[in-house]
Amino acid sequence: MPMVVGVRVPVANVVDLAHEQGIAAALARWSSPGFDKAALENVLVYCAEQRCKADNATCPGCRLLTEKSRLKSLDDFVARFSEVTFADSGVRIAGGGAGTYRAQSLESLTATWSGTEYWFWARRVLRKLRHGIRRAGQTGAPPADSGQSPVLILVRPQLADNIGMVARAMANFGLEHLRLVEPRDGWPNDKARIAASGANFIIDGARVYSSFEDALTGLQWVGATTARQRDLAKPVLTPEQAVEEMRRRLEDGQRCGIVFGPERNGLETGEVANVDAVVMAPVNPNFASLNLAQAVLLLSYEWTKQGGKGTLGRVTTYEAALQPGPRTRGSPPASREELTGFFEHLERELDANGFFTAPEKRPSVVQNLRSMFVRMGATEQEIRTLRGIVKALVNPRR
Repeated sequence: MPMVVGVRVPVANVVDLAHEQGIAAALARWSSPGFDKAALENVLVYCAEQRCKADNATCPGCRLLTEKSRLKSLDDFVARFSEVTFADSGVRIAGGGAGTYRAQSLESLTATWSGTEYWFWARRVLRKLRHGIRRAGQTGAPPADSGQSPVLILVRPQLADNIGMVARAMANFGLEHLRLVEPRDGWPNDKARIAASGANFIIDGARVYSSFEDALTGLQWVGATTARQRDLAKPVLTPEQAVEEMRRRLEDGQRCGIVFGPERNGLETGEVANVDAVVMAPVNPNFASLNLAQAVLLLSYEWTKQGGKGTLGRVTTYEAALQPGPRTRGSPPASREELTGFFEHLERELDANGFFTAPEKRPSVVQNLRSMFVRMGATEQEIRTLRGIVKALVNPRR
């Protein structure tokens, strides 16, 4: 397993403590010469970028180890042990392997058997570590969930699964501060973690409040989403306008939030009265209601789009960021000289093989052919391929 030099503990242990108890706790726990913020950052980068794969080493309890062991289902996991027991029910399951395993419940085992995605935790802690470094020298410490992005507030969410899907949508587009008001299914909740599909850092960081008013604590501007028109004298903003307003205020050091109501009936009018603006998305007027995760997705996408930091799809150590437009797979666009050479080659062979049966129409046909091939935006490699095709047709192998 990958070990941290100097302190001799698995990388996952450091990531886990830094994520659960904070950066200061991790530095204090393994205080030793050489283990400072820079060393911690190196550990986090190692985990966040999954460099352990190149070293063929994985930490116990990590999902990468599960994948490496080729465990594809809960049944595969149970089969590794001679017996699996559940503390809440006393039920015992024979597995057929070696050793025993004890879980709190079948539900918790279902959620955790595949291992922890420590690299996601490492990425979140790494952001906090680097944000702290960037803030060094500024007067005063920033509030716990302030600064870089707005807070999303779910009021009386009815299904834990929906909270998990909200967390996933937030993670997709770079939002991470989640507040919950009286979640019906209780909190924490394993169903939310499962539905988050890897966005566990948002689930773990969510804060729970007992009232709508308490959930707005510390925020200087709040928007409320709704599909219903309200008889209130308040600004009505589109998601695009709401994000513009929040970005302007965040740049001034203010803290902002967006409120989403319960799945069934949305926010009460009295709650909407306590916010600064109403946020409504352009929708089909005959079917205006969005589900909770969809509404969050709209706002989250707009946040990333305006920030200009999103990428087309994922970016990994082996997948670079894509740009809009044609993909040339490494071959540059053909030059005008290469295009002209291909045109002349093609036209010469068409002449030689009697393609132009009406000489007076030759100029217009040539013009159309050239226009067609220019329109395709061919690469150097594609032009070479086209010339090879013409050559093969003219001089077929026997």
